[in-house]
Amino acid sequence: MALLKVKFNQKKRVKLAQGLWLMNWFSVFAGILVFSMGLFLKIELRKRSEVMDNSESHLVPNSLILVGILSCAFNGFAGKICYDSLDPAKFAKWKPMLKPYLALCCVFNMLIFFVALICFLMRGSLESTLAQGLKNGMKFYRDTDTPGRCFMKKTIDMLQIEFKCCGNNGYKDWFEIQWISNRYLDFSSKEVKDRIKSNVDGRYLVDGVPFSCCNPSSPRPCIQYQVTNNSAHYSYDYQTEELNLWRRGCREALLSYYSGMMSSMGAVILLVWLFEMSVMVGLRLLHTSLESIANPEDPECESEGWVLENSLKDTFKSALENLKKLGKFNQVDAGAEGAEGEEGGKTPAITTVS
Repeated sequence: MALLKVKFNQKKRVKLAQGLWLMNWFSVFAGILVFSMGLFLKIELRKRSEVMDNSESHLVPNSLILVGILSCAFNGFAGKICYDSLDPAKFAKWKPMLKPYLALCCVFNMLIFFVALICFLMRGSLESTLAQGLKNGMKFYRDTDTPGRCFMKKTIDMLQIEFKCCGNNGYKDWFEIQWISNRYLDFSSKEVKDRIKSNVDGRYLVDGVPFSCCNPSSPRPCIQYQVTNNSAHYSYDYQTEELNLWRRGCREALLSYYSGMMSSMGAVILLVWLFEMSVMVGLRLLHTSLESIANPEDPECESEGWVLENSLKDTFKSALENLKKLGKFNQVDAGAEGAEGEEGGKTPAITTVS
């Protein structure tokens, strides 16, 4: 028994073709939207490429751009088919292409669903990329005189101001690295010498943070140096008092920003996928309803359309049997080639009579 079997007359076929033509053009606009989302996400990721460890995160925007381009191409082509299906003479040239085209549509819809999934599942990969990238970026914060790294200070400062964050996981990350350039240290000072000698790596570590970590909404002037020294500041206890520094780490802030963006895009892609599936089903019904017309010379006659000629179970069994036959055929061919090779390898024995 055919799956989703529907009876059509001429009026219903025309309405289906017109509806599909309109839906395909809506899908073209949806493809432009998906392409634009991919381009926007790619630009946003490139803005912070200095604090990302690798280019894995560009898988999502590249996939969105590809899906957008393919959507415009596939649906533009399908719109032309639906428009020509109203004229039997014009539709005749499309008939041989429809089955391969529908098979490509199935593959394309699987690609759309896969892209929607990776939009939701890229959080883990993005988190590790940001964690390592921010860690490296903070190490190069002081290298304002080093070619290729002189921009990193500005990048980190603008990032912390824009996203209201501090450090990788929090403000204390700045205590573990030397973020003040040696150029601005007085090495004749006893305090500087003591701090450098106090750790095995010979770095100048302080319990302070860059100015960009300061929260301008705090009523108290920013305490960015000697953050953990209660005696250095009046009426201050860093363990109990709410600091006037951003508490949230930049990894968490960026991850929240990009994850929210990709989740929203994933939801849009799922809606596009559902719409594309409905278009594909409609196109299959139109295809089968036009093919099953008993008398092609009488366009007014009734016909039947279906999505699958047999039930889902029977179609699955048939597909498995075809795969088995294909496997056996390949085995027979391989065996025949092996036998020919053995025969070719044998040389006839020649006896000589003396």
